Amino acid sequence: MRICLHASALAVLAASAWGADWIVYAGAYTSPNNKGIHAYRFNDSTVKLADIGLAAESSNPSFLAVSPNRRFLYAANENSDGAVSAFSIGSNGTLKLLNTVSSKGAGPCHVAVDHTGKWLFAANYNSGSVAAFPIHGDGSLGEASAFVQHSGSSLNPQRQAGPHAHSANLSPDNRFVLVTDLGLDQILSYKLDLTQPVVTKVAPASGPRHLAFAPSGRFAYAINEMLGTVTVFQYNAEDGRLKELQTISALPAGFAAANSAAEIAVHPNGKFLYTSNRGADSIAIFQIDPAKGTLTVAGQIPTRGRSPRNFAIDPSGKFLLAANQDSGNIVVFRIDQSSGALTPTVETANLPSPVSLVFVPAK
Repeated sequence: MRICLHASALAVLAASAWGADWIVYAGAYTSPNNKGIHAYRFNDSTVKLADIGLAAESSNPSFLAVSPNRRFLYAANENSDGAVSAFSIGSNGTLKLLNTVSSKGAGPCHVAVDHTGKWLFAANYNSGSVAAFPIHGDGSLGEASAFVQHSGSSLNPQRQAGPHAHSANLSPDNRFVLVTDLGLDQILSYKLDLTQPVVTKVAPASGPRHLAFAPSGRFAYAINEMLGTVTVFQYNAEDGRLKELQTISALPAGFAAANSAAEIAVHPNGKFLYTSNRGADSIAIFQIDPAKGTLTVAGQIPTRGRSPRNFAIDPSGKFLLAANQDSGNIVVFRIDQSSGALTPTVETANLPSPVSLVFVPAK
């Protein structure tokens, strides 16, 4: 009998098997002070974030993804000649480059691995396209086997004169890949071979960026970069269709300055949702209605840095690590398991331009 486990279930099993020690990989824009992917050891009992050092050189690894078996790591190399890189994960946080292939577009800013570990998807922001890549048994990548070039525009002439695919998100049942396109104000639900898209439109000038699913698989949440809102959808597993249920502001009350919303994540317990604001420099906290999937504002907390582009919740669900790109620091917050509230700890790490965080069990 074949048993398939969702990625979140694998994370829970890994946490129980490996204990409280994790490797945190941080992707960052490269500079004279940073050559690629950095590694830290994090202990969710002692709450210590220890610097391991450079794990691998990689050009502008702006988004990272880990295979379901936790043996391989993949990076989007966000350059004009876009690429995606594959690494094997060794002991003590080391990474070994397996290969690099063209992303088939410019400015890839997001990668995702399907739940079987056999396919990787990349969203090319600058050129507005999405590509699928076979993953070989040794973790290396084949050349793109499917490719779609988006076309069109939306309301904002500066930001939306053309398509800007911003993320590729696997559905919980692994039947669809949902691509958010900031330039089109659309979420396109493709089959895994990138055919037969079902298109969901969001409000004009919203700029959908990233997507997160509820653990139940019944609801999906999109963070809209340009308007600083979250749109709640009911997810139809039959055809990948999304039905809008609610749109709610992710900005602090009364905030009127320039802002660019960035990351979104649902807590493993399914009770809370978090988003990040660049401008307000905060994490927004929402409580989730388990029956309806809708959101209620539960607070805002400063990230103790500038431009929190990305954050990640540790597999135990006890901590949230925020990557502040412009101030060059990673801050550890404790998560209240009853309310979802965030409390900053004393643990921080300094790293130039951190923009993506992922957890892997320590070996």
